[in-house]
Amino acid sequence: MEEELIRKAQQGNTASFQQLVEQYYPVVERFAYQLGNRRDEIDDITQEVFIRVYRFLDQFSKAKFSTWLYKITLNVTRDMARKKVQNERKLFKIQLEREVYPEVEASILQSEEDRILHISIQRLNEKYSVPIILYYFHDKKYDEIAEILSISLSSVKTRLLRGKSMLKQIMEEEERKGGNGNG
Repeated sequence: MEEELIRKAQQGNTASFQQLVEQYYPVVERFAYQLGNRRDEIDDITQEVFIRVYRFLDQFSKAKFSTWLYKITLNVTRDMARKKVQNERKLFKIQLEREVYPEVEASILQSEEDRILHISIQRLNEKYSVPIILYYFHDKKYDEIAEILSISLSSVKTRLLRGKSMLKQIMEEEERKGGNGNG
């Protein structure tokens, strides 16, 4: 069914494209949030992801659609982060602390442990956090993660192993200081 939707969307069927958007919008939003984007950035990022999907749908081949979508989401997040840094340098603003929006926390983070886990994952270097997010929260297999990140299978395994070890240390620190993320 997904292949049929993609084929129809590639032929210009807007209803099929809309169905793809509706099906994958929550996945893209969740991944964008887990990558450390603020709630007020997630809508823009998700919208940009689907603009790029629409623009480049004709270039999509027989690869797995969700894998392609994760790659685009990661690239959009990186692009927006670069733009944000450039804009902050231009404006020379006081460095803003990350805001935590209660309604997002209530809907996405179910418990204090989840909150500490989220804060801890955000403290990891991207090369470790992204494989962890994809593997544990998006049920991606090693080979899919390797494809999304354009790295080798052994690099995926190494990054997951090292990332888990670092994550454990960070979580212990967060628990000791009360999980407020300010310290």
